[in-house]
Amino acid sequence: MRSKEEAHDYRYFPEPDLLPLIVEEGMVEEVRSALPELPQAKRERFVSEYGIPAYDAGVLTSSKDLAAYYEEVVKETGEPKASSNWIMGEILRLLKEDNRDVRDCPVSPKGLARVMGMVKSGEISGKIAKEVFEEMYRTGKPAEEIVKSKGLTQISGEAELAAIVDGIIAANPENVERYRSGKTALFGFFVGEAMKATRGKANPQVINKLLKEKLGD
Repeated sequence: MRSKEEAHDYRYFPEPDLLPLIVEEGMVEEVRSALPELPQAKRERFVSEYGIPAYDAGVLTSSKDLAAYYEEVVKETGEPKASSNWIMGEILRLLKEDNRDVRDCPVSPKGLARVMGMVKSGEISGKIAKEVFEEMYRTGKPAEEIVKSKGLTQISGEAELAAIVDGIIAANPENVERYRSGKTALFGFFVGEAMKATRGKANPQVINKLLKEKLGD
């Protein structure tokens, strides 16, 4: 009934039938090298290797399959943050809506990388890219086929866009006057009108450049 304070108070006895177990360093290293990368280590590597925020790394390493998907996309695009944005935005949104796992995602890492590449090259706009991606997800069709069949190629020719910008300026003389008198927030209005006129296919950089030139910036 007395209290026990030290190990010897418990009167431990060695088991005579058990031989000593000697684990050699080579065996320890062999087992260690066979272990998969643990989530915490993967999160830290994503931050240091890809330069993405800790929050992104936490989401992307929430499952082994999602982390693998991300790394495949980055391998194809060379764009760590943009890849993270697409996966955390469009991919996870659609998977959640359908209650699907990333292993069942209809769009492969190469497919997503192709859409991102089309935006980077100026073939399609960022807005159109999201529409294309969703159709890829729903139908399984490749990006090129969707863009071609729907005529979604981005308009980047300055001559064509200049004519559209001229028409918008001519149709909105009051807003032009207000803009030139200091209401610079109206610039967004003109951009919006240009995108509406081209059904979102205008190259935003070219539109911005033309509007600044023609509105007098």
